[in-house]
Order: sequence, then structure tokens, then C-alpha cells
Amino acid sequence: MMNQLPILIIATAVKIMLVLGVFLTCIAYTVLMERKVLGFIQLRYGPNRVGPWGLLQPLADAIKLLFKEEFTPPGGNKVLFVLAPIITAVPAFLPLAAIPFASQILPDSLTIYGQKVDLTVAALNQGVIADVNVGLLYVFAMGSLAVYGAVLGGWASNNKYSLLGGLRLAAQMVSYEIFLGLSVIGVLMLAGSLSLVKIVEAQKSMWFVFYQPLGFVLFMIAAFAECARTPFDLIECENELVAGYQTEYSSMKYGVFMMGEYGHILVASALATTLFLGGWQGPVLPPIAWFMIKTFALVFFFIWVRGTFPRFRFDQLMKLGWKVMLPLCLVNILITGIIIQFLQR
Repeated sequence: MMNQLPILIIATAVKIMLVLGVFLTCIAYTVLMERKVLGFIQLRYGPNRVGPWGLLQPLADAIKLLFKEEFTPPGGNKVLFVLAPIITAVPAFLPLAAIPFASQILPDSLTIYGQKVDLTVAALNQGVIADVNVGLLYVFAMGSLAVYGAVLGGWASNNKYSLLGGLRLAAQMVSYEIFLGLSVIGVLMLAGSLSLVKIVEAQKSMWFVFYQPLGFVLFMIAAFAECARTPFDLIECENELVAGYQTEYSSMKYGVFMMGEYGHILVASALATTLFLGGWQGPVLPPIAWFMIKTFALVFFFIWVRGTFPRFRFDQLMKLGWKVMLPLCLVNILITGIIIQFLQR
């Protein structure tokens, strides 16, 4: 019989490779999905030349970025200029460790080195890489690291417009992280746990979106601002005609920034699915199918809003956060607490 430690290492490594492979593929095709949906909204075709229905466009974009000229602005900090895209992209991958994608990822048993290994031991086949009892705090902590990449990218570029874009994004992300956390307090009160697996299990009878409609709306608004998506994409100011903190970036450095941006959109959608829409639960279809359907429905919502609403001004964004969302988050927590206390009597 094989030792338990190698089994644990191998099963966890297989899980990580599966999740990363699927996640990277989803990022690539989220970009294509956005271009197609925006084309439909704007009465045009979108990408349709590379492969059938344009399905190979992500591959063509990757090849194009690989062969574009690398540029480092003179006078900038070369080390931080290279590190900034990595610091932005990596936090988009780290939350995947705690998000449950299905009831199980691996089968109940695997044949390793000619021996049949039971993966139900220690829940190695569980539908999450690591079921930690503070999973939600972990996801928020990892997601908040992306702000450093934006600020460093703007500062290291030696470009005043890039610096202003990075500082605006930092103020926006730091502010809305507070509301992102406050919006899910009602869910934590209902589930009684910070474990994302237990939060999904608590929604077997009813999704939390029906108990927390205001919390769901507040979470999605904060997620739009956290991901710097329209109408909250203040990194690019309408009167500057530059691309914010990533203005000086080209080639794969720019591609890594975009990978981080779309990765954060996917993580925000997956987290909303987990907290409010029952996660992987649903009838008939496999659990992973339900999780993907719900997640990409929210991704479509991100894209639809981008093609529909104009950009806010920075002062409007801050007023919305501190004068509207903060009181509503506190009211939602108060009402949830009163209802729970009343029902327990």
C-alpha cells in the first residue's frame, strides 16, 4: 500500500493542473466572448476570421502578443516595471484554491504506478483544491493584492498619466474592497461559516440570493469597481486618451495585465455564484456544468454592462461608495440580524 503523503501530493497536483488548465482556457475565451457580445450589441460581427466562428482568435492574439516589440520606458524602474504585471495576474489565480467547483473534481479512485488508490480518504476527490475554514477571508486577501501591481505599474512607467491612473485605481479598489466584504456579511450570518464549501452546502434548500437580494446587488456593484470594469473603469480617464497604468506596456507584459483583469472577472463571477447562487448545485446536469453556467451568466452580465452604460466620474464613484453603498451594507446586515434573531425565537 502506498504511503498516504505521496497520494496526497499527487492528487493535489492533479487538481491544481486541472483547475489551472481550465481557468487559463476560460480567460482566453472570455476575451473572445466579450468581443463577440460587444459586436452583437454594437451591430457588428466581432472576430470571425481565425478558425470556425473565430474560435481560434485567442490563439492568434497570443501569438501576436508574443511577437510584438518589448518596450521599457527610459527613466522608469525596470525591475518593478517587469514585476507589476506578475503582481497583478498572480492574485487572480490564488483564490482558485478555495473555491468549490463541483461536488468532486477527481474520481473516487485512481490507478497510480499500477496500484488502485482510494481518493475518498481525506476527501482527496473533493471539488475544491483546499477546503479551509476561512476560505472567504483567503479569497478576499489574495484578491486585494492586485492593487499593488496597478500602482507599481503606473509608478515604474515614469509616465504621469500612468501614475494618475494607478492612483485612481488604488483609491477605487481599496474603497470598494470594504463594501465587497460588508456585502457578504449577511451570507456569513446565514451560513454560520467562512468555508466556501459549507456556504454552498447551506444553500441546498434555497439559494442565498433569495434571502439576500440587496447583498447580491451590492456585491455585484462592488465587484465591478473591484475589477475596474465599466462603468467604474476610472483607470482610463475620458479626457486623457491614454490606457491608465498600463499605457507604457506592450507585448506579453500587456497580455499578462489583461490576463489578470479577465482572471479577476472570472473569480468575482465564481465567488458570486458560490455565495449567492448555490455554487455547483442544480438538477439533472453535472455539478461542474451548473457551476460553469452560473459563472458565465455573470461574466455575460459584466460584458453587457460594459456595452450599455457610460463611465462614472471619479467623484461620482466615491460618493456612490461612501454615501450610498456603505449605509445600504450596514442596513442589510442589521435587517439580516433582526430576521435571524426573530426566527430563532
